[in-house]
Amino acid sequence: MRVLYLLNVSNSSQIAADSGYTFADMLTPSLTDAGAEVTVASPVPVGDARVHFALTASPSTKYRARFDPGMDALVALIRDRRPEVVVANQIEAAPAIRSALLEAGVDALVAGYCHYLPFSFTDTDTGALELDPAMNDRGLGRSVLLAFAAGLGACDCVLVHSSTAASWTAAAAARTGVELGDKLYVVPAPRDVRLVRDPADITPPAGRATGIYNHRLYRHYGTARFAQLARRLVADAPVRLTVMDLFGTRSPERIRLDPSPERHLEELATTDGVTIASDRGDRIRYRNLLAGAHFGIAPFRPGCPWSMSVIDCQAMGLPVIGPRTGWLAEHIDHELLFDTDEQAVQIAERLATDAEFYLVHAKRAHASTADLTPAVVAARYLEAIK
Repeated sequence: MRVLYLLNVSNSSQIAADSGYTFADMLTPSLTDAGAEVTVASPVPVGDARVHFALTASPSTKYRARFDPGMDALVALIRDRRPEVVVANQIEAAPAIRSALLEAGVDALVAGYCHYLPFSFTDTDTGALELDPAMNDRGLGRSVLLAFAAGLGACDCVLVHSSTAASWTAAAAARTGVELGDKLYVVPAPRDVRLVRDPADITPPAGRATGIYNHRLYRHYGTARFAQLARRLVADAPVRLTVMDLFGTRSPERIRLDPSPERHLEELATTDGVTIASDRGDRIRYRNLLAGAHFGIAPFRPGCPWSMSVIDCQAMGLPVIGPRTGWLAEHIDHELLFDTDEQAVQIAERLATDAEFYLVHAKRAHASTADLTPAVVAARYLEAIK
C-alpha cells in the first residue's frame, strides 16, 4: 500500500510543540514496519529514514492551512508519488485533495484524520454546538465549520482520536447535511516511546507534590481558568507547580493573531509557587521534567477531543487531574476528575499525602496508555484505511 501522508506543520521552527508532527514521527515508522510504503509530505521529515519525504511549504497561519491547499503543488505531488491512499491531516483540505486526484488521474482513497475539531458540544442533553474561539477570529468560525464538514464529505474514511470526538464529529456532520455512514473510525494517537516509565520505578511524594501543566498557553485552552486554579493549589495544598513554556519566542505575526500565550506566561511567572520551564525542543529534557513531577493537570479546554500532553504524563506513570469535560471525562479516572477548585485542591492534597492512593493512580495512569504503542495504533490505522 502506497500512502501519501499530508502533514500540516504550521510552525516548523518549534517542531517539538507540534503534536501532529509527533504523531507522524511515532506512527509512520510503524506503518512502514507493517508493510506500507509511506511518503510524508511536510516542511520537515520524520526521524526514520525509511519513511519517504516530500518537501512542502509551511502555511504561515492556521487559516491558510485550512483555506489555501496549494492545488498546483498538490497535483504535482500526487502525479509524482501515485498513492493508493492519501491521508488528509487537515480535514478542510480533503475536497482539494479529491479534486487534485481527479486532475492528476489517480484513483486513491482519501482518509481524513480529525486531529482538531473546530467545535464542541458543551451540553450533551440539549446538543448545543459551540464554535471553537481559536478558529473564530473576525467571525470565521462558521466558515471553518462548514469547510470542516465539506472535508468530511470528501473523505472515504474519517479517523478520530476518541469516542467523544466520534460522537461530536457525527453530530456536527449530521447538522451540516453530511452522511458519515460507516466510515467513521476511532484510532487514538500513539504514545511517545521515549516517554514511558514503569510505575514500579515511581516513588510517591512525601507530603509535598509537584504538579506539571504541559499544555499550550492559548486562552482557548482555558489558561485563565488554569491560572485561577494554580493560585488555589499553591496556596491551599502542599503543592508546587511547573508550567511548560512550549513556544519560547514566537514570531510577531503569531503574537499579533493571538497574544494570549505571552500574557498568560507573564501572569503565571509572577505567581509564587509556580516555576516556568522549557524543554528547549529536547524530548530527553522533556522526559526529565515529567519525571521530576508527581502529577499532571489537564487543560480546561471545552473542545478537548484528545490531549497528547495528558498521554505523555500518564505513560510516565503520572496521575492526571482534570475538569469533568469532553474526552477528559471519558479517559481520566473518575477519582481524579473535579468540577470545582475546592475538589481539585482536595485531590491534589490526597495525591501529595496518601502514598497508597498515589501509587494506585500512578499504575492506572500508565495502564490507560498500554494500548497506545505505535505498533498497535498502526494496525488500527491500517485497518481503517484499507
